[in-house]
Amino acid sequence: MPVTADLSYRMLTTDWITYRAKRTPHALALQVGEMRWTYDHLDLRAELFARRLAGAGVNPGDRVGTLLNTRADYAFLVHALTRVGAVLVPFNTRLTVPELQWQQSLTQCKIIVCDAAHETAASQLDAPLYSVDGPSLTDTHAFAELSPTPELFVPLPAERVQAIVFTSGTSGYPKGVEVTFNNHYYSATASAMRLGLDKSERWLSSLPLYHIGGLSVLFRSCLYGTAVVLEPKFSIESYAQHLRENDITLTSLVPTMLYRLLAEHPQLEAPALRHLLLGGAAASPELVAQCLDANIPIATTYGLTEATSQVATMVWDDVQKFPGSVGCPLMFTNIRILDRSGGRLNSVRRNEVGEIAVSGPTVMQGYFKNPAATEQTLIHGELMTGDMGYIDSYDNLWVVQRRSDIIISGGENIYPAEIERVLLEHPCVEQVCVTGLEDAEWGQKVGALIVQTSDSPLSTDDLERWGRQRLAGYKQPRVIKFTDALPLTGSGKIQRKAVLAELNG
Repeated sequence: MPVTADLSYRMLTTDWITYRAKRTPHALALQVGEMRWTYDHLDLRAELFARRLAGAGVNPGDRVGTLLNTRADYAFLVHALTRVGAVLVPFNTRLTVPELQWQQSLTQCKIIVCDAAHETAASQLDAPLYSVDGPSLTDTHAFAELSPTPELFVPLPAERVQAIVFTSGTSGYPKGVEVTFNNHYYSATASAMRLGLDKSERWLSSLPLYHIGGLSVLFRSCLYGTAVVLEPKFSIESYAQHLRENDITLTSLVPTMLYRLLAEHPQLEAPALRHLLLGGAAASPELVAQCLDANIPIATTYGLTEATSQVATMVWDDVQKFPGSVGCPLMFTNIRILDRSGGRLNSVRRNEVGEIAVSGPTVMQGYFKNPAATEQTLIHGELMTGDMGYIDSYDNLWVVQRRSDIIISGGENIYPAEIERVLLEHPCVEQVCVTGLEDAEWGQKVGALIVQTSDSPLSTDDLERWGRQRLAGYKQPRVIKFTDALPLTGSGKIQRKAVLAELNG
């Protein structure tokens, strides 16, 4: 089919909001607080935003950064960028300015769309700013008369990159995962096949839109023609009220969120809830048991940014039979458990632990401007996750250990190498080892064992001040201890178990 701006082609490529507005214009699309938008209104809002972006000089293929809290404008912007043909780069609002500057230096976003709360940080990112709280992008004069303009739309094949979503860096710097429209499409389709689908579905989401989990909900609901209820910030009371009163059928939480929710509402009322997707970190047996007692229909899930969110999911009935498993791989997704010893990729037998490898159409295109990391991670079409697990006789996946050194705190992935790099930049730090310590509420917290130089004394307060200026709050070491020398193996490698014992001592 030739590439034109014809509306029929538009439906077949990536502007899914136009198709949905044509088919179910009056269906609820988005709810934020008391405000609601049907699909025809969401389509018009996306058109308005697209015109503003085009007027600001955004062209097809340009990258557009966002530094926004979760809000309706963010959803409008996601669809508007699709219409213009630009690539979304959703910056994490919890990062410090130096962290953001590094990501902007890599992606070279043409503009940064921000809100008033983040204008100061965004102004230091070496790109023009457009605030959704100012007149530059949100002038809604004569909005009622606005009609879609097909000529503005740049048709894109579905294999084009939709977003560059950053993950923490195993080598000290984050990596930008290139997620395509095809990735989103197959992820949405496979998720619906596993969880089922109802035309009156309402998906309650407080996951940030700079995370693949939050971003995926927007595209899934658009493809399904169902509603998203966006919660700008996770609030226990507000969340409980939504579940109790707003006919919420699906929601996504990380274990820390659910832990806090059940602490306040042990008998949580959620009369319409079909599935509560629980992922981002391993759910403890105690948390699963608490959900069983409260009859909360959790669906344990395993996923990662590089595979566009879900890889495997176990629904409620099976969670009760196999507590601790994350279920079978979703449709289109293949999982192999590998032994990489000897430099070869060999499949292991059932119930044997090995590295989890994922393949299928939800796997990312690659890491942006990082061919070396892409080559190491994507081998013969398979995504080497670095996570360890096994598959049982029922094809269920059991995740034994997430990526070897990763720290997962409150659902956020934290790589020790990134924190170690920042701490080593302090002139009084000679060596450092960072590891995760168990925490009842957050799952894990960051601990750091430090060897200081002999030049000058160094205090915990000094390192805390240093870290606050350079690392997001969730990456800050909560336990810092000093030692004369890091414990080493006979081959000179750091003994992380010994470091862990010292930090816990």
